[in-house]
Amino acid sequence: MSPAADHLLEDFTRTRWSMVCRLQTTRAGDAREALTELALRYWYPVYAYVRRCGHAQEIAQDITQVFLQQVAADLRNHRNTPPGRFREWLLARLNTFLGGEWRELAGAEGAPEAPPLPELESRNRSEHDPEESPEQAYRRSFALEVLSRGLKRLRAEARQTGHLDMCEALEPFLTREPLPGQYDELGHKLSIRPLALVIALKRLRQRFRELVREELADTVTSAEELAAEQQALLVALDRGH
Repeated sequence: MSPAADHLLEDFTRTRWSMVCRLQTTRAGDAREALTELALRYWYPVYAYVRRCGHAQEIAQDITQVFLQQVAADLRNHRNTPPGRFREWLLARLNTFLGGEWRELAGAEGAPEAPPLPELESRNRSEHDPEESPEQAYRRSFALEVLSRGLKRLRAEARQTGHLDMCEALEPFLTREPLPGQYDELGHKLSIRPLALVIALKRLRQRFRELVREELADTVTSAEELAAEQQALLVALDRGH
């Protein structure tokens, strides 16, 4: 195997979803904690899917809470850790859960704390088209969650290096080009030459792509799956799709 292939294999061995899929060859406690963390990260995609299935706000919140509790319980009991992409695995588990007697599990101890309903519903109104299917809402929510985590990490790095003001000023242009004259306006505001801003934005975009890729890599087990998830993210964010 080539050095590049060795490095790629090592990268995926370190990801949290890969740890879960290798439950028999890694420390079980680490693997269970890894997937529990991943599940709690993506509370909203689960909630968005359940809402699009027709459940009321409070019921959708209860279902999400109990479902994530069940995921964690299954991990503690060494069950349900098949290989594959985390996004697809979580949705398959959710559909199975919705088809079962989930009401009997409501109110059990140890459920993760639920985000406030107003916050969940605000996202539900702003992030989705009325005609979206449950699957489309889930995919889009998952993609936005990945971008959000990448952006939070980008801001944290900028804060550590003393460039938070520049990072926040350039954030709107991570995914679109500035309008004519905006580089000059930003340069005047930040006391930076426009050419320096062009270079800074190029570097910021590159780092943002790297961080998003790392977030996606946390949910797959191979380079092929990562490429598929990157494409799925772009499709999910395309409103015209």
